[in-house]
Amino acid sequence: QAQLVESGGGLVQAGGSLRLSCAASLSGRIFSSAGMGWFRQAPGKEREFVASIRWGVGNTYYADSVKGRFTISRESAKNTLYLQMNSLEPGDTAIYYCARTRRGYSTLASEYDLWGQGTQVTVSS
Repeated sequence: QAQLVESGGGLVQAGGSLRLSCAASLSGRIFSSAGMGWFRQAPGKEREFVASIRWGVGNTYYADSVKGRFTISRESAKNTLYLQMNSLEPGDTAIYYCARTRRGYSTLASEYDLWGQGTQVTVSS
């Protein structure tokens, strides 16, 4: 059964850092043509794209709001996705989700077909 499990969320002060992990338990490996992404959803807001990576070649893409502060990466041998978040701001407070798209790259949540349960990130001022 395919499954994504996030971890690493928590409470941090503004300016601090967190690293999120997403472990993929799939019937097979994550295919090189797939893409993996991070999205977030704050209370009362729609889910928004944060970052994505083409699993095979490693090309990365970021939302403007996190560019220069967040870094997405993957460890193919462990089927694990990461999101390093630095210089966190109160506006980064949200539930963070990892997800898979078969398209290789997309910023649209509707094009991701497998989602984790989410991990809470809270940034205090």
